[in-house]
Amino acid sequence: MSFIDYAIIVIYFIFSFSIAIIYSKRAGKNTSEFFLSGRNLPWYLAGLSMVATTFAADTPLAVTELVAKNGVSGNWLWWNFVFGGLLTVFFFAKLWRRAGIMTEVEFAEIRYSGKPAKFLRGFRALYLGLFMNVIIMGWVNKAMVSVLVGIFNLPENSVFAYVIVAMLIVAVYSALSGLWGVVITDAVQFVIAMTGCIILAIYVVSSPQVGGIDGMKSQLPPFVFDFFPRISSESSSFGNVLALTPMMFLAYVGIQWWASWYPGAEPGGGGYVAQRMMSAKNEKHALFATLFFQVAHYALRPWPWILVALGALIIYPELSNSNPKMAYIFAIKDFLPTGLKGLLVAAFFAAYMSTIATQLNWGTSYIINDFYKRFLIKQKDEKHYVLISRIATIVLMIVSVIVTMFIDRISGAWEFIIECGAGLGLVLILRWYWWRINAWSEISAIITPFVLLPIVKSFGIEFPISLFYLVGGTTIVWLIVTFSTKPTEEKVLIEFYKRVHPGGVLWKKISSKLPEIKEESNFKIMFFNWILGIFLVYSSLFGIGSLILKNYYSALLYILISITSLFLIMNNLRKEIKLLE
Repeated sequence: MSFIDYAIIVIYFIFSFSIAIIYSKRAGKNTSEFFLSGRNLPWYLAGLSMVATTFAADTPLAVTELVAKNGVSGNWLWWNFVFGGLLTVFFFAKLWRRAGIMTEVEFAEIRYSGKPAKFLRGFRALYLGLFMNVIIMGWVNKAMVSVLVGIFNLPENSVFAYVIVAMLIVAVYSALSGLWGVVITDAVQFVIAMTGCIILAIYVVSSPQVGGIDGMKSQLPPFVFDFFPRISSESSSFGNVLALTPMMFLAYVGIQWWASWYPGAEPGGGGYVAQRMMSAKNEKHALFATLFFQVAHYALRPWPWILVALGALIIYPELSNSNPKMAYIFAIKDFLPTGLKGLLVAAFFAAYMSTIATQLNWGTSYIINDFYKRFLIKQKDEKHYVLISRIATIVLMIVSVIVTMFIDRISGAWEFIIECGAGLGLVLILRWYWWRINAWSEISAIITPFVLLPIVKSFGIEFPISLFYLVGGTTIVWLIVTFSTKPTEEKVLIEFYKRVHPGGVLWKKISSKLPEIKEESNFKIMFFNWILGIFLVYSSLFGIGSLILKNYYSALLYILISITSLFLIMNNLRKEIKLLE
């Protein structure tokens, strides 16, 4: 690292902080501006912000590790979430924007009734906004520490101090600027991060050791480049191709995406994704923001990381079985010249800061809107709540730093989170489309996986097979609870339907009493668009990959499928878009 590299990093921090100052006055108007940008975000900013948030400091490292262990197809461990993501686009984006609420957990009191609804709102506000949020930020902090340790060869304690400074900067600009500042900086940070990753991929692939795409393909086993997992295992000095038994494949592709809660991939939308949809200008912008997010997240982003990971298998074969994720860091140190090395470090800070900024703003919105304002201090003006929101943002940052000190490792955390949310997903989906779901359904679906998980583990059942038992058990419990408890009060259901008008046969008991509300949802078209959206994302992903890897016939086929899918989606949405504008 030279003076120029450090200067680039400093300029990046100054630029990010300047954006916060510019938007601080606007964010101070009220909590709607602070948490939802006044519900005036265009689709491209909302979509970019979603993509930037899911690009954390450890994401390229995680992809590098997946490729080292299982080849390109190893990414199916997260590519399977495409199914749920496209479901959010066509079935839920409009509903979230139409609901007119500030946070996801506020949904509890417009959909359910009585004390259970109040409890659910308050509990989820603290569970997600505080407990789960600080764990996620601690996880991201720990990953950033690992990145900087690898780049600078400094002791972890020294690097941790730098991460705290970076997080303090994020907390301050988040507290000053609210969601507007977060979203604008997200867009800039995403461009910086992806530019850096693309440049690194070019340098690694064109290096003498790799010899371009042709050299890469000649030095690595063919299975490493497979886009799809296999059923049988095939050993190699570079690792094993991703081999799934039929049950494992069904768990990933048939269950995980709709049955389990996971940050950023919640069934039915939720968390910061719901926050961006609710911040959009209108329902059309909410839909297109989420569609753009799915395409960019799964199809456009991964290939620079995958290319570096493939090159690292050749350059650093000794790391493939020991610590493969660090190959990405070594590539930065070994291949980038002065200036570009600083850009990559700035890119990692950008990825880190975009995630932390969103987590801080999103978590604070739950704590203030759904706990402090709802249950503690109810009769204050908007300036008071904005001030408390800014203070809470800083406090949340401090708590996450403390939690980071107690996190020893981040591997396996995503499996634990998926298992702890197994079975909840179906409730989160059906609560929009079935009147009989009540607050106790959701409460029981949240609690049951935590009860079942240690029992399942005691029998030696590991992820992903554990999902069959957790999802099955949780579903049985919440169904029993649903039918053995009182339904939501009819007047609440009627008001909810008037506000959101989701439609469908499972609302006939309520919709039949509201003949003035016409059925707007064409479920056949929505389902068809969902299928087309899946084809769009996967064909774009594999088309870009085939083009890069010089499989031109496959690339042409995939690209034609993606273009056709997009054309059909837009044609189906044309009439609906006019109604949404």
